[in-house]
Amino acid sequence: MPLVADPTSLTAAVRAALTTVQDPEIRKPITELGMVRSVDVGPDGAGGTLVTVGLDLTTQGCPLKDTLTRDITAAVSGVDGVSAVRVEMGVMSAEQRTALRTMLRGGVAEPEIPFSKPGNLTKIYAIASGKGGVGKSTVTANLAAAMAADGLRVGVLDADVYGFSLPRMLGVELPPTRVDDMLLPPVAHDIKVISIGMFVPAGQPVVWRGPMLHRALQQFLTDVFWGDLDVLLLDLPPGTGDIAISVGQLLPTAEIIVVTTPQIAAAEVAERAGSVAMQTHQHVVGVIENMAWLEQPDGSRLELFGAGGGATVAANLSRITGGDVPLLAQVPLDVHLREAGDAGTPVVLTSPDSPAAVALRSVARTLSTRSRGLAGRPLGLSPVSR
Repeated sequence: MPLVADPTSLTAAVRAALTTVQDPEIRKPITELGMVRSVDVGPDGAGGTLVTVGLDLTTQGCPLKDTLTRDITAAVSGVDGVSAVRVEMGVMSAEQRTALRTMLRGGVAEPEIPFSKPGNLTKIYAIASGKGGVGKSTVTANLAAAMAADGLRVGVLDADVYGFSLPRMLGVELPPTRVDDMLLPPVAHDIKVISIGMFVPAGQPVVWRGPMLHRALQQFLTDVFWGDLDVLLLDLPPGTGDIAISVGQLLPTAEIIVVTTPQIAAAEVAERAGSVAMQTHQHVVGVIENMAWLEQPDGSRLELFGAGGGATVAANLSRITGGDVPLLAQVPLDVHLREAGDAGTPVVLTSPDSPAAVALRSVARTLSTRSRGLAGRPLGLSPVSR
């Protein structure tokens, strides 16, 4: 194939093709992020046309540079007249990184919590429980995966600092990428994920007191580039401690979902976790009863942990809060649910027709279609003088 007569037209066509290539972490076109340093057109030595794309990475050790190289090569190879593609990697200067951070923050140089700004439309759900071991993190991972599979832009903040488990449950293998003081969260199953587990060595406990917990949550909300999310899910630690209070302060529009088991002892504690919303002035969306029963080969149900706990919590929270707190779902015990969590791919993706997956996908779609409340949103009203 002979070299095209008009390199200028080909260069323009290549730049247009590059607008379709997104940074895998930031989820925006590389052209919009200022990563494309140059596009050069020349002979490939075999009678065809070689296009060389100069790309500036956000950091020298970008873990996804192979993905970028593959995506750029595929996009540019589809342009008529291109016979070969070469990607030359560089790294952004300090000035470029500063401009990138400012652009990502919407023109604001200093970090702030985007979800607490007036007009922000991201739905925020904090998944809470009274006791540990009731499956709160499993519920969070599956709700996130189900929403992302339905096409929503989803983020998950693992706020269970002492008992973090979401990196494993969502199969996160890469650490966050640092662009100076900004963190780009890794993406798994189309979900942006951040967890303290990404910053501590394996097996090392996190031994922090209240002020450090508050600061960690604040940094995850301000220093992480979440982008334009439809839904942000927070996996809270069990109980009614510092993190639950900090969520109420930092994310006043967050709504609470309480996870319990049918056992009355667990339900009583879960009720206290939901009651925190009265003190933080947050809305309780509903209750999810996990481990509701074990289905037997003959179709009967074995209620290993008793029955009625979820309905009791929902009824009592409705009475305490003065609003309607429904029982959103009863999720049965399901070996596929446990196996999928250990393997890093939620059951709503691996076995979507299993009883547990069906129940969780139903909750995810209910939450996705709910209208966000008016709290914190401008109404466009102006006072009228009389």
